[in-house]
Amino acid sequence: MIKDFQMRPISKKLVFFLILGLLVINYETEAQVRRGTFIPYSSAGFGIGTSSYYGDMASYTTPLRSTFGMMRWSVTGNYTRHFTPRLAARASFTYARIVGDDYQMNKKDPTNIRFPRNLSFRNDLKEFAVVGIYKLTPDSRSYDRRPQFGAYLFGGIAAVAHNPKAFDREEDEWVKLQPLGTEGQGRPGFSKPYSLIQLAIPIGIGVRYKINDRFDVGAELGFRFTFTDYLDDVAGTYAGAAAFANDPLALKMSDRSQEVLSTRKGKDRTEGVSKFLEATYGIPTTTPFVELAGRGYGSAGTFRGNNVNANDNYMTGTVSVHYIIPSQVKCPPLK
Repeated sequence: MIKDFQMRPISKKLVFFLILGLLVINYETEAQVRRGTFIPYSSAGFGIGTSSYYGDMASYTTPLRSTFGMMRWSVTGNYTRHFTPRLAARASFTYARIVGDDYQMNKKDPTNIRFPRNLSFRNDLKEFAVVGIYKLTPDSRSYDRRPQFGAYLFGGIAAVAHNPKAFDREEDEWVKLQPLGTEGQGRPGFSKPYSLIQLAIPIGIGVRYKINDRFDVGAELGFRFTFTDYLDDVAGTYAGAAAFANDPLALKMSDRSQEVLSTRKGKDRTEGVSKFLEATYGIPTTTPFVELAGRGYGSAGTFRGNNVNANDNYMTGTVSVHYIIPSQVKCPPLK
């Protein structure tokens, strides 16, 4: 037989303390959430800086000379969304000029194999990049409480439009090299022309300093790994004069070893080529360019590039200003 039973009435004091305890716990929980919740925000920036190229005319074996010897300029604009205290994403557009010059890079050591080649180029790069940012110094819960100083790493992917050119001293103009096919590209028996749109992998490190709630200044160093060996229009072998029988401009731009003057600055190369021949072949000569041609320099099938299976890359250094775009605070609806 199941006995009936009655629940004892709950003490009013017990109910009061239970409710009070729940209110205190709820208040503390909400306070912790408010303290720990990150409020996403955005920033827009503009920067100027430098650019350096590494490739067939700027070797990794001479890093300081390659980085600073032919350094040029870059400008960039970007938009960044800060999602968490440590993670952000950035979209940017960078316009950078890179330059290479066999004469300029090797004039102090004309015995280098690149000196008699006498090639040069300039290339204006238009880069659109999307990168992820990892903040080594995390943000606080809101943009105005971010640390005074911060450092970060970044990496992502970029699309790069490029168009290498070389200077034609006789016509006093810069000539687009890709349409000429300077290594025979596009002609029977040769490879197809290289693309003027390439992918790159940007990686780098940056630092920023908080000026006030709305502005930061920063400095950044970014390296770009590309998937092409033709930022400088130099990679493979000489096509030879026969390949350009109907295109004198392409012939001229493909092999400039016989030009007495350097291609960019118009400096006399006679003494340097003489030193190269004497050091390389033991030939003291008063007709260095004749001897250079006699040695088969620039003939079909000989290396025009550095005979290394490596792509061209570039690096930018940027100083920038960033404006913080605070997130709007959503007010509760009025009832």
